[in-house]
Amino acid sequence: MKRKIFPLLAALFLTAAMTACADPVTPPVDPDALTIMGKKSDLNKPYMTRIFEKYQADTGNKLRLIEFEDSQYEVAAAQQFAEGKAPDIFQHFHNADLSRFDVEENFLYLGEAEWADDLTDSARAYCTDKNGNLLGLPFWESSVSGCYYNKTLLNSLGLEAVASQQDFDGLCAAIKENGYTPICWPGNGCSWMPQFGLDPIFADDPELLEKLNSNEISLTEIPAVENMVQWIADAEQKGWFGNDYLSTGWNEISSVMGSGEAVMTFIWDTWFYTDFSAGQKYSVDDFALMPVFLNTVEGGTYEGGNLNMMMVNKNGEKLQKALDFLSYCATPENYNYAFDGISTVSCFKGQTTNIQSKMVTDATADLKKKERVSTAATKIIGYSAEDVSEALIDLLSGRTNVKGCVKEIDDFRKSEAKKYGASGF
Repeated sequence: MKRKIFPLLAALFLTAAMTACADPVTPPVDPDALTIMGKKSDLNKPYMTRIFEKYQADTGNKLRLIEFEDSQYEVAAAQQFAEGKAPDIFQHFHNADLSRFDVEENFLYLGEAEWADDLTDSARAYCTDKNGNLLGLPFWESSVSGCYYNKTLLNSLGLEAVASQQDFDGLCAAIKENGYTPICWPGNGCSWMPQFGLDPIFADDPELLEKLNSNEISLTEIPAVENMVQWIADAEQKGWFGNDYLSTGWNEISSVMGSGEAVMTFIWDTWFYTDFSAGQKYSVDDFALMPVFLNTVEGGTYEGGNLNMMMVNKNGEKLQKALDFLSYCATPENYNYAFDGISTVSCFKGQTTNIQSKMVTDATADLKKKERVSTAATKIIGYSAEDVSEALIDLLSGRTNVKGCVKEIDDFRKSEAKKYGASGF
């Protein structure tokens, strides 16, 4: 999901206008300039630089972009708010880190904005809090996560996609019997896979999520969590991840899938257009999409994209200008210009210039039934994908058992929640 080519004019503007350290030194600027705060890499996305450039050219208004290195963003941005230096527009994903900021006190709810009805259902759901408040404009690339499988290879084996956990387990066994690795599980530094299994547990039961986030219940008390961890342990023991999964990382997924060494992997569609290498035995046209099966929901699940929202500082002196900027971004002419040629699932109903994966469009009917908004990584307070991955490595390396792994995940979560000062912890 990384693109590095964008207009030279935008690059020159950003070089001159943005700071790049945790404690930015701001040069003299137009006091009327609208301030936008975000991560360095996020503000440099091509669709962001396009919309910034176009807005300034069309309106004559100036923007001042306040950027921080990605690894420093949450702490540095929170410090800016604490010092009374909140921007007019704040970029953030709707995840657990948002709890660092007093959303109700600092940001305007946007459900009545004229562009709200143009958001797709999944984009709006992602940006909506538990009380139904729309928190920001999801001006971002989106994706669909699921089980992407080599349909050409599967067909050659006389096998086909499945729709239940039991049949998925049978499919994995059949693939293994035919001499292929069923699932490319990149255990070396890749940490997103378990969240797909956790999503339906909490997306389908908001009350359970609320109890977890208020520390009324622990992950160790939720059978579905142990069911998932047990399935992962059993799959590894059966050889469904292959022999080299602990040394397979981000850079190796492409060759494992492109060579046909593995038949399936749990990932997102945009990966095929940004990181899947061309010139291999199999190309993107050989792949299709079915749900992720991790033994937490019988029919499997898909995860909608994680979206960066533009949130409006309701206490800012340039409130109306900030709202006007969001309206500008949410105008079809403008978002279609910004996302022209970008590989993404549409966030707006009027979005037409983006590239949508055939794998996703072919699975539309099933997606409508089984897609969940990203929940585990975004709404569980204290959730860290890296912590979950570390606990699973301990399990798969024989340093703990299934129950011990779930407890380790839970202990990590509670420790992080305490750091956030979450109520109940």
